Amino acid sequence: MHDRFTDKVVLITGGAAGLGRAAAVRVAREGAEPVLVDVSEAGLAEAAAEIEEAAPGTEVLTIVADVSSEEDTRRYVTETRNAYGRIDCFFNNAGIEGRQNLTENYGATEFERVLAINLRGVFLGLEQVLGVMREQGHGRIVNTASVGGIRGVGNQSGYAAAKHGVVGLTRNSGVEYGEYGITVNAIAPGAVMTAMVEGSLKQIDEENWEEVGRQFVSLNPSKRFGRPEEVAHLVAFLLSDEASFINATTIAIDGGQSEKY
Repeated sequence: MHDRFTDKVVLITGGAAGLGRAAAVRVAREGAEPVLVDVSEAGLAEAAAEIEEAAPGTEVLTIVADVSSEEDTRRYVTETRNAYGRIDCFFNNAGIEGRQNLTENYGATEFERVLAINLRGVFLGLEQVLGVMREQGHGRIVNTASVGGIRGVGNQSGYAAAKHGVVGLTRNSGVEYGEYGITVNAIAPGAVMTAMVEGSLKQIDEENWEEVGRQFVSLNPSKRFGRPEEVAHLVAFLLSDEASFINATTIAIDGGQSEKY
């Protein structure tokens, strides 16, 4: 395995589970010093233990924070800089799905809750980290969008609006900061089996969610769910110097889902 992240500080929000946790394990195996941010203290402890088992000797800094809070965002960035003096890579990943319902029944409160984490949280992270990276003269950022950020998905107006917004922020920030040695890209995962996707399926049918999932992926050209580790490979590439001329773009990782339906 390459050592693309030796001595590099990789900051990851939503690092306690799912895509964030898988990416943390992946970059730690390549020598990174991961900093994990999440609202779940217990989840962070579990993630740190998994990283230390996968990459013995890795120092893992965990920070409990709410990414939708401006104060918390400043704090997790400050704590990272205090510990390491820099931020080389940023996986701006934390997010929720929210409930599923037609737009007319979705509710303004739910809409605002989903946007607070999925869009405001991404913006606040960019706002704080981009300045650090500009001062450094280098940096790699990957934002988590979604297939729901590049096409309609139905019954998820808050999620789709937020993820389309993430794509816009990615394009705009990449254009603004490319001259400072910084790249800003986004990933658009499709149906990747995480706790969040499982929860989404259970919203549809609590008892028969596994069958609902099988029916859903039967429409995918790849005929299966993706795995968090597969997404982590893409994230690691985009955070590495191998992707130094990829900027301001969004890459789908969905088994062909967005091309078929």
